[in-house]
Amino acid sequence: MKAPKIVKKAQAGFTLIELMIVVAIIGILAAVAIPAYQDYVAKSKFAAALGEVSAGKTAFEVKLNEGATPSTPADVGLSTTATANCSSFTVTGTTLTCAIVGGPSTVSGQNIVLTRDVNGGWSCAAATIKQKLIGTTGVCVGQS
Repeated sequence: MKAPKIVKKAQAGFTLIELMIVVAIIGILAAVAIPAYQDYVAKSKFAAALGEVSAGKTAFEVKLNEGATPSTPADVGLSTTATANCSSFTVTGTTLTCAIVGGPSTVSGQNIVLTRDVNGGWSCAAATIKQKLIGTTGVCVGQS
C-alpha cells in the first residue's frame, strides 16, 4: 500500500470576511460605548462643579450668623476667577450659582443654583441639565 502524500500549505492569514466581521463588531461596540462615556464625563463634570460651589455654603452660613449678607463670591470663600469646573460664581440674596466650564456640551455653560430657604435648608437646581446626568433628585433637581 502506498502512503498518502502530505502536502504542506502555507498559511494565508485572515480572509477578507473575517476581517470585515471584526471591524463590524468593533463598530457596534464603539456605537454603544461612546455615548455612555460622554454621559459618564458629563456626570463627573457636574459632580466636580457642584462640589466647588457647595464649598461656599458653610461660609455663607457663617456670614449670616455674623449678621452680614454675603454679596460676592469672595464673601463666601469662592474664587473670584474661573476654576477648572466653574467659569464664574455668583452670590445674590440667598443663592450661590456656578456656571459650569468645560466638559461635554450637555453640561458646559449650564448653571448650578444652590438656594437657601428661610429655615436654613439648601436646595439645588440645574434646570437645563438632564436629570440622568445629575443623579437622584435628592442631590439636585434637573430637567426631566
